[in-house]
Amino acid sequence: MPSSPSCNSFASSSTLPVRDPPESSTSASKDPLKPTDFSAFVVQVIAQSTHESKTLDQRVLRQCLGLSSSFLVTDTTTNPAAGIHSWSVGLNRLVDVCIALHKRNQLELDTFDAASRACSECWTASGSWRALSDCRDGVRTAAEKLRTVLDTNGRTYRGQPVYAP
Repeated sequence: MPSSPSCNSFASSSTLPVRDPPESSTSASKDPLKPTDFSAFVVQVIAQSTHESKTLDQRVLRQCLGLSSSFLVTDTTTNPAAGIHSWSVGLNRLVDVCIALHKRNQLELDTFDAASRACSECWTASGSWRALSDCRDGVRTAAEKLRTVLDTNGRTYRGQPVYAP
């Protein structure tokens, strides 16, 4: 019977940077869980993906967009004081990159769809828990930016149908 792929094999096939787990500590006290920061993650991944090439690999952008709802939960959970802000900045930075690509006539339909889907997933997640309801302002801002580049009918992007919840 074939074995199922391990988490490590999945992580090694991903194009996103993967950090090695921290070495176990022999001390009796454990460090508290470090908060996630979607905005810092976005900057790091985009910078890393454009370091050797001047063009952005939109697959990386789509992967980051796909992680936005997960970071919504982890940023707000691991950093209650600033998590909503770090997550919202991260999502809106990704959408700003999409808008910049649109202005250069380089935005791929799949990337626009990923951004629209990310907004939809984050809207749903933020409505599922009362503590995350403030995240809806960040989603609304990102979605409004995306709407500005839709065709006049509001349902297509450059003549192609797009994901619309």
